[in-house]
Amino acid sequence: MSNVAVIGLGIMGLPMAINLVRASHSVTGFNRSRDRIDKLVSEGGIGATSIADAVKDADVVITMVPDSPDVEGVVGGQDGVFANAKQGTLWIDASSIRPDVATRLAADAKAAGLRALDAPVSGGEQGAIDAALSIMVGGEKEDFDAAAEVLNAVGKTIVHVGPSGSGQTVKAANQLIVAVNIEVLAEAIAFLEAYGVDTDAALKVLGGGLAGSKVLDQKGQKMLDRNFDPGFRLALHHKDLGIVTSAAREANVAVPLGAVVAQLFAATVNQGDGGLDHSGLFRQVLKLSGRE
Repeated sequence: MSNVAVIGLGIMGLPMAINLVRASHSVTGFNRSRDRIDKLVSEGGIGATSIADAVKDADVVITMVPDSPDVEGVVGGQDGVFANAKQGTLWIDASSIRPDVATRLAADAKAAGLRALDAPVSGGEQGAIDAALSIMVGGEKEDFDAAAEVLNAVGKTIVHVGPSGSGQTVKAANQLIVAVNIEVLAEAIAFLEAYGVDTDAALKVLGGGLAGSKVLDQKGQKMLDRNFDPGFRLALHHKDLGIVTSAAREANVAVPLGAVVAQLFAATVNQGDGGLDHSGLFRQVLKLSGRE
């Protein structure tokens, strides 16, 4: 099996790394906080002291960090991936970043002798734990085929969507759809509660009809319970909606619902709720309704 380096052992990166260990890959991890490295080691992985140390013997490098500048920071410089990975190493960026940055970094990787895929994921923390992520992949088809064994260890729906940057474009569309769904679900639950409806029963019947969705299935109960422990933080979804609105403007595409929801996410984050799960947008709906 492959030697895989995973850079970024956060909410998503750590369970992905653990699933790679369970699929019999040799997995070396690096993270800024040592406790996450120790957790990987306890699951059978190997801890690295730096990015350079993590990638030096890797066949595949996976980066999973929060934003475009973070990816640029881990791949660039003397201690970065590009300067220390072997020629021909397959670099898979599973972060969610700007499509133009993904395209540029893919060209930089190629110049450094690496093969690059942008492969952002959807499914949240539970999807990462269950190795059931949806993965949208941009890059060369032959590199996508070469990555199949590694991607299959962490995901369930894995699709090559086009050249470099395409994976990030599809992920932006995903985040737009999810954000709008979370907002309308929050509004619907606030509406139901205002009328004293049995909300558990209501969500059950709504979930069985055309209104049903994975967002309803995964986030409805969290809203009812006011349990916003993060599976995917509001602050990160706020960042992703910035990518959506910026890229849409550049392409002359109108996203009126996306723009409104982006403002609601921004308000929620600015009010101090950025560390909550993105279902915590429900708190904003309650505030606007005077029902918090």
